[in-house]
Amino acid sequence: MADTKREIERKYESDDSGLPDLTGVAGVESVVDKGVAHLDATYYDTADERLVASSITLRRRTGGSDAGWHLKFPVAPGVRDEIQAPMSETLPDELTALVRSRARDVELLPVVRLRSDRDVRHLLDAEGRLLAEVSVDAVHAERLSGGVGDVQWTEIEVELADGGDPAFLDKVEKRLRKAGVRPSESASKLARALAETAPKKQSPVTGDPVTAGDHVLAYVRAQRDAIVGLDPAVRQDAEDSVHSMRVATRRMRSTFKSYGKVLDRNVTDPIGDELKWLAGELGVDRDREVLSERLTGALDEVPGALVSGPVAERLRTWAGDSPGGASARLIGVLDSHRYLALLDTLDALLADPPLLKAAGKKPEKVLAKAVKKDFGKVTGLVEQSLDLEPGTDRDVAIHEARKKTKRTRYAAEAAQPALGKSAKDLVKSMKSLQNLLGEHQDSVMSRGTLRELSAVAHAAGESAFTYGLLYGREEQRAAAVEAELPGFWDGVKDGAAAL
Repeated sequence: MADTKREIERKYESDDSGLPDLTGVAGVESVVDKGVAHLDATYYDTADERLVASSITLRRRTGGSDAGWHLKFPVAPGVRDEIQAPMSETLPDELTALVRSRARDVELLPVVRLRSDRDVRHLLDAEGRLLAEVSVDAVHAERLSGGVGDVQWTEIEVELADGGDPAFLDKVEKRLRKAGVRPSESASKLARALAETAPKKQSPVTGDPVTAGDHVLAYVRAQRDAIVGLDPAVRQDAEDSVHSMRVATRRMRSTFKSYGKVLDRNVTDPIGDELKWLAGELGVDRDREVLSERLTGALDEVPGALVSGPVAERLRTWAGDSPGGASARLIGVLDSHRYLALLDTLDALLADPPLLKAAGKKPEKVLAKAVKKDFGKVTGLVEQSLDLEPGTDRDVAIHEARKKTKRTRYAAEAAQPALGKSAKDLVKSMKSLQNLLGEHQDSVMSRGTLRELSAVAHAAGESAFTYGLLYGREEQRAAAVEAELPGFWDGVKDGAAAL
């Protein structure tokens, strides 16, 4: 079973490759020499280096106290999550799965061998507690595939002790800089080894978005990156990861619809269908979980004297057992050919986008027109709902307005770099409107569930009183939203006039 460890470290270079005296660092009482460790690591990647392109490293290392397989994901500059698996001759399946969204069906190959002589010192406080581990690494890197030759260098690495204060690293860095030591230009040993042994390539042309197509594609690319990047987190059942991936799929699908004058919908509509499928699979467990939390919270607010029958037990049965990790069904989706083919299709679309004539125009007019069109649809649906009497028809209109509100929000997000404050303000107001209308829809869904549970309880000879009580409270919550909506909507319209 793999273990995960948060790694906070900084890397440095020195012209004389020496380690200055660190006893003067604030909080350091002693520097203890822990000897030299001999490390031998083989790094794996695809032939086109997809992992390192995402700042991910996968290695098998012998020597040191943590020999075995190590998979590292970036969290923030200088911060990575390292997932460790026991030593084996072949790649562990659990680690292979975590990089599948990047590697797809492409073979993972040994790309670099790094042999390091690590001279280790521990920085201890007055109580003898470890503050950080400092090492001077003499590295010999040998290219195994995709390049030629080998390279050698020496670097200094400072890794914060588990549970330590990251501010301590600032104190160490201040001392190192005074001694002429400078931060490394490479994020990792692997990145440096690959860069210094790679065949020479022409640098890609980069720049800020200029055309309408540039802006739309930048937003689509960000959603593709989010889906791919969240895949490992979903597999590990990280908090909010399923919801975040689902939102990314919705953002992309919505963008295809909003900007149909920029990207050819004959190409993007079939992709949108696959994104809808993925969002649906991600939402199977999520929607019931959210609704269960709402109903359970509402029941907790009911005085005990008004709870009649095994209501809590009925709710738990309806919700199902909460899994301890990502469900086997969802893992199957992420391992499926259909999902991996969707990721390949997104890559192909971004590599050769189906741009239409409007894509080459200046962004301000093209993007603003698309956002205004979406907002017009929201306007029609909200005002239609306000003209309807409370009931099913109004519920449906409000739900449709909520969906179009999300679409307008995402369209404005894509346009924000080009349109500036007006789009930013619209994103904010659409988010607030989405939340208000979402509260109404949650009430509608809750009442439907309460009707089902009430019928089951009645058939079992149990009292349905508490379900009716909860139903009435949900009606009141929906009525409060409907009463607030007219004034809220007037404010939204006034703010959108600046677009």
